[in-house]
Amino acid sequence: MASSSSSSSSPSPPPPSSSMISNPTTQSTDRSRDAKRRKKKKTPQREDQSHPKWKSQAQQQIYSSKLRQALARVNLASAPPKGKAVREAADRVLAVTAKGRTRWSRAILTNRLKLKFTKHKRQRVTTTPPNRWKKARVSVHRLKGKSGASVQRKVRLLGRLVPGCRKEPLPVVLEEAIDYIPALEMQVLAMNALFNLLSASSSSSSSSSGASSGSPS
Repeated sequence: MASSSSSSSSPSPPPPSSSMISNPTTQSTDRSRDAKRRKKKKTPQREDQSHPKWKSQAQQQIYSSKLRQALARVNLASAPPKGKAVREAADRVLAVTAKGRTRWSRAILTNRLKLKFTKHKRQRVTTTPPNRWKKARVSVHRLKGKSGASVQRKVRLLGRLVPGCRKEPLPVVLEEAIDYIPALEMQVLAMNALFNLLSASSSSSSSSSGASSGSPS
């Protein structure tokens, strides 16, 4: 009797706690959540690496050296408009420095922007009468309203300024303009520095030649 009473009064083992029970669904959800967080952290770094640092001194030096080489190959004497030849060379070097990662750089490299612009302008003048064009503009204003038409007009204007973005939507135009504008700023700085360098070297060479010619024999 003693043994049976002792066995019946012995405490039963405690139930397993909820923290010790592993839920495979919860673990898989946590892993996917962590993977998404790591992916979000890596995405901005890849975007920063894909676009060159236009405002850095190293990028300006790279562009300046390439621009010097390109201008040395341009025969300014045979080219009718000298400024146009220099401008085309500067834009071409700028697109090469961008390595064709952006739409505007690819448009400059393929030289399709000018052809598309002249073709579109010729078709608009020959095929669309002035009265019909005015009626179309009035209908667009009535459908979209004055504010919508104003925004669309500004988007079209910005798309014409950025190479390769003439018929692109607003998000694409803005993304390209964000990269194109700093590239142009760097181009202006590099060309000014190159101009000052060439001016200083030409003035020093002319002064040295004048001093040598004026020296007594």
